[in-house]
Amino acid sequence: MSFMFHPYPYIDHDAVNPVSGRSVQPTRGIIPVAKRIAALLKEGKNIGIDAYPGTDTRALLNVIRQVSTGTAYEVVDPASLLKDPADIAEMLKPYLPEDRDEDPVLLYGVRYEGGYAGLQHPERVQALKEKLAGSKAVLVLGQGALAPELQDSYDLRVWMDITPRTAALNFKYGHARNIGAGADLPYGLLMRRNYYVDFEIGINVRWGLIRSEKLDLYITADRPEAMQMVTFPELKTLFEELNERPFRCRPVYLEGVWGGFYIHRQRHLPKEMRNCAWVFDLIPSEVSIVAKIGENEFEAPFFTFIQTMGERLLGRQAFEQFGGYFPVRFNYDDTYHSNGNMSIQCHPDEAYVVKNHHELGRQDESYYVCVVAQGAKTFLGFKEEGSCEAFFDEARRAEKTHELIDYEKYINAVPSLPGTQVMIPAGTVHASGRNQVILEIGSLTVGSYTYKLYDYQRIDPQTGLPRPIHLKMGSRVIHGERTAEWVRENLVNHGGLVREGTDAQGHPWKEIIVGEHDLLYFSLRNLIFWDRIEDDTDGLFHVLALVDGERVRIASVEDPSRSFVINSLEIAVVPANFGKYTIENLGIGSVTVHKTQLKR
Repeated sequence: MSFMFHPYPYIDHDAVNPVSGRSVQPTRGIIPVAKRIAALLKEGKNIGIDAYPGTDTRALLNVIRQVSTGTAYEVVDPASLLKDPADIAEMLKPYLPEDRDEDPVLLYGVRYEGGYAGLQHPERVQALKEKLAGSKAVLVLGQGALAPELQDSYDLRVWMDITPRTAALNFKYGHARNIGAGADLPYGLLMRRNYYVDFEIGINVRWGLIRSEKLDLYITADRPEAMQMVTFPELKTLFEELNERPFRCRPVYLEGVWGGFYIHRQRHLPKEMRNCAWVFDLIPSEVSIVAKIGENEFEAPFFTFIQTMGERLLGRQAFEQFGGYFPVRFNYDDTYHSNGNMSIQCHPDEAYVVKNHHELGRQDESYYVCVVAQGAKTFLGFKEEGSCEAFFDEARRAEKTHELIDYEKYINAVPSLPGTQVMIPAGTVHASGRNQVILEIGSLTVGSYTYKLYDYQRIDPQTGLPRPIHLKMGSRVIHGERTAEWVRENLVNHGGLVREGTDAQGHPWKEIIVGEHDLLYFSLRNLIFWDRIEDDTDGLFHVLALVDGERVRIASVEDPSRSFVINSLEIAVVPANFGKYTIENLGIGSVTVHKTQLKR
């Protein structure tokens, strides 16, 4: 699932993972792919081709028609299996509520779990099954082709994939629409429908095909004319090679009303990008992974990689505990030299999320301060007893009058220094202040249940309207008792020494815990060293971010050729099965690598 509405249309070509691509021979380009499918139809194969929402399937169908002259085959559009658009809309109403008093811009909903079966006529599905049983050379191409009820009826099953970045942009630019929609919705409502319904269906169908190993061919199709196709065994081979070493995901960059300029300059983002508020470096449902084979890039959604690698990537503990989902998410929030703070906000706990959204867990967060300028601070907790009630009273009034309020009378602020680690259990009021870059580390929750409580009366640049406030939802989950004193005692720089020593050159090294809390299931640590330091995944995946330093190499102790280099503020995943590894400083002076791992 994806909750990313407005990714900037930029592809970071530095975020790639060079591999040998052994035993993998992709069919490259839409014409060769179409010719290969046409040849299979000529052999009399019945083929089902399904796709992630937002994928351009029509281009492939058109080229198949161009290259298959002289071949007798039949094409079935799975849209013909769908119920009437009005019936689908009525059925989905409970999942897409329209209470603007509760949810002013209709951002939230309830996760739909009915799959294609809830959208398709059972009798039409049965009729297609009978056709496939008695016919040859039938091509069913489009969303719904690989509904679970149909999968065993084909000779070959094909999945077309695109990255969440491309999916969002295709919908934004009018290249795609919701499954079975009778009319196009406003973009915000279209994407809400995608998040709670369409993307959920696509992810689960793809996951089912992978788990059951019913997938025969896989197509990556962000650019239809340059699509690539591999067999499923080839895809697994490619992913297994990626999983043999640390790797980096391809980030997604987003502008924002409070966006800053540090990462914009550091990563040489396009000058047309007005700022960079968020860097989705490792939000599992939003980013992609790129294997670079020679000069060729093979890009797939990171979630497809997770679904395929499973326990080998995550480790047994994480795989069993979180049902195959990657359980931690990472992004940079940049307010450096921006025009203001992030909104004052809070997030819901597990009981609220599961009950109201049928989602997968609580939304905890943490901030690690990486870069600061003058006056930087992080807002965390209320100042004292009674501050919560007084703040909500003023915020409710301001929501109606559009006046500015003196929020600092009520909200506690922690001075921001590089290396400050704050933890933000669900229900804690917080905001990243102006003039800093923070590494945000959050829990499993797939969506973005951010309840804005006050946003300084700013206008949303995408809509031209005041940014939405969710005071009712926030009031149900807020912990007003988390005051400045409680924050100091529980949420700021809590941990201690794990281990220490000296390297062969006599330089000191150490691993310290910078943040742990009973409500957070992950441990936040710093590896501080001059020359090198050793570590061991020991069955747990690690996520490493170079938060102070120029460049480091992460390499296997057993086989140093299995290595990966990251630069300042880049993030790498070390798979659970990687074992013992070293981190070598390739720059000058001491370095700090921030490490996140699950608590045992």
